[in-house]
Formats: sequence, C-alpha cells, structure tokens
Amino acid sequence: MKHRRYIFTSESVTEGHPDKICDQISDAVLDAALRDDPDSRVACECLVKTGIVIVAGEITTRTYIDIPGVVRRTIRNIGYDDPSYGFDCEGCGVLTSISEQSPDIAQGVVEREDREQGAGDQGLMFGLAVRETPELMPLSITLAHGLSRRLAQVRKKKILPYLRPDGKTEVALEYIDGKPKRVDTVVIAAQHDPRVKMSVLRRDILENVIRPVCGRYLDGKTRYFINGTGKFVMGGPVADAGLTGRKIISDTYGGHGSHGGGAFSGKDPSKVDRSGSYAARYIAKNIVAAGLADRCEVQVAYVIGVAEPVSLLVNTNGTSRIPEDEIEDMVREIFPLKPAAIIRELRLKRPIYEKTAAYGHFGRRDPDFTWERTDKVEALRKLAGLDKKVNGAQRSAA
Repeated sequence: MKHRRYIFTSESVTEGHPDKICDQISDAVLDAALRDDPDSRVACECLVKTGIVIVAGEITTRTYIDIPGVVRRTIRNIGYDDPSYGFDCEGCGVLTSISEQSPDIAQGVVEREDREQGAGDQGLMFGLAVRETPELMPLSITLAHGLSRRLAQVRKKKILPYLRPDGKTEVALEYIDGKPKRVDTVVIAAQHDPRVKMSVLRRDILENVIRPVCGRYLDGKTRYFINGTGKFVMGGPVADAGLTGRKIISDTYGGHGSHGGGAFSGKDPSKVDRSGSYAARYIAKNIVAAGLADRCEVQVAYVIGVAEPVSLLVNTNGTSRIPEDEIEDMVREIFPLKPAAIIRELRLKRPIYEKTAAYGHFGRRDPDFTWERTDKVEALRKLAGLDKKVNGAQRSAA
C-alpha cells in the first residue's frame, strides 16, 4: 500500500519582530484600559518604523491611559533598550490619534434592558483542534513557536548574549498519512551583534535553540538554514516597518485549517474577531478532547449588532465518531455562542491580552487562556452517549 507523504511548513516570529512589537503595544493599551474599566471598548492599531511609534484607533473608556508610557514600557520589555540598535524605548517618538467608538457601532454593542449585546462586527471566525500534540495543536506551529520563544529566552538569559530582539523561525514537517513523523527543515533568522562570527552563531543556535525544541523530531536528513543570507545585523523597525495584525496565521494555527481574515490584537472582546475565534477554538478543542473526532474545525459567523451567530459549522474531515450535524446540535446546547455569553464564560474582560500577542493565541498552558480549557468534555460525551457505549462494550466483554 502506497503511503501519502507530504511536507507542511509553519512560521513564527519573535517578540522583537516589528509586526509583533505592534501587536504587543496594541494589546498593552487594551490591557491598560481593561485594568481600570472592564467595559472599555478598544480598537487600537499601531505602526512602528525607525524612531517612531504611531498609535491610532477608537477607545471608549472611563479611565486614563498613558499611551506613551505604555508604549515605552512594552518596547523596553521586548529588549529594544539600546540606542545602537537604531530603535529604542527612550529615543523613539510616540504619536497618537485616538477617538471614541462610533455611536453607530456602539448602539448595537452596548447591552440595554430592551436588547442584548450584539456582535461588535460582522465576519467569520475559525477554531481548530487536532490530535498532534498534548495541547491539541498542529505540531508544525507548536515547534515554530517553541523556536521563537527559545530565541528570546537565550537572549534575555544571556546564554547567547550577542542576539538581538528580531527573529523569525520556520519548521517544515514531514507527514505520512496525515500524521507528523519528522522535521524535514528548520529555518531560523536571528538578529545579532555584528561582532559575532557566523560559524559560532550557527553552532550555538543549533545546540541551544533547535535541539532543545525539536530534538525528538530531528534526524540525519534534517536540513538547517540559520541566517541564510550570512548576516542579520540590521533588524527591528529600522529594517522593516511593523503593523498590528500582520501575523494572523502564526497567531492561530500556522496555516493549518482556515482563517476568517480578522486579527486579534488591540481589540476588546466585544469584537467577535477575537472572542468568536477564541470560542471556536474552545469548542473545537473540547470536541477533540472528548474523543468525538481526531480533528475538528469550527466556523462561526456574525452580523454587527446581532447576538445570534449567522451560522455554525463543525467539520471533522471524516474523523468524527458520530454525525457532524449531531455534534453541531450538541455545541448549540452546551457552548456559549452569543458575544455576551462568550465573554462571561471565558472571562474575557480581564487585562490578559499583552501576553497573547507573541508566540500564538492558542495551545498555551496558562490559566488565563480560558479558551484552552477542556471542561466541556464530560457534557459532550454524555450527550453523544460515548460513555454508555464504552460501558456497554466492557459489559459485553465481561
């Protein structure tokens, strides 16, 4: 029998990548608003380039936000604290252009006695879970994020003190019959001090970054591309402008499954781009964790100002134990789908978002990532009758 072999690649970036700087600033501003006023409405965008940070958007809140202070703290924590990098937390200028949320939008989002809270925008959102890792995430994006996070760790802990904040990673994973088997290729671009020898950097990254993260999936045929141009000294906003929301694939599932197109960072949970995507992941993960399927993608869609979703779709790619339309009925019964209910269930009005803005919004072992819980497994299995089937099989065997 011929086996289907293919390579799938996912990409991640470090917290010092220009786009990720912007995501973290946008979510840091959101957190600053939610910390004192959980009902804040925030849609905050950011742009960075050499010597300048521009923060723009709509913020309706009862608190004061020191946006320049938030910006400088965020940039400092990332590691841009040295003027020799060409961009640093104290030397950059900060410009702001902020207005309140449009009243045309607000009238459909604010909950009143005569109407429930509607969705903060129209659009479609996806959630995915797959039985490839303990976190029920695709392995290729899990490894890519692991490499990016490790680059930051060895830099901040001075294990590799010559590294600088910017960086990108890529993992090409070999699948056989839909199951990941080995890492075919690892690609890393790591910003560095100009004085380090490339031979030293490549050796150090292989031993201190790649092997600790990907070790069990590496073999003698794995290819490595570390700083493929031979030099990566100029990086960060000096080398490339950054914008909020340009890394939506690495933020989610690394190219596995579908994406509705909406970014997350800088948006309060009334925006279903964010809360709807978190809810879809919550649903998909519980379905797979309950054993109803080995792979599950959930789509939800909304219209602005309306609470009920336009549609709900569960797609298990032929891996489900019971019909998909039955799973959809169970989802409607068990899970919150209206925006206000999602926000309450997942406790999304907390200032938890800055840490979501680097290394992925999903598959993280952090209690604040409530959409990663698998607390609906028992209810799903009960409705599906899987526990009865297991018990019946055990009785028959006895």
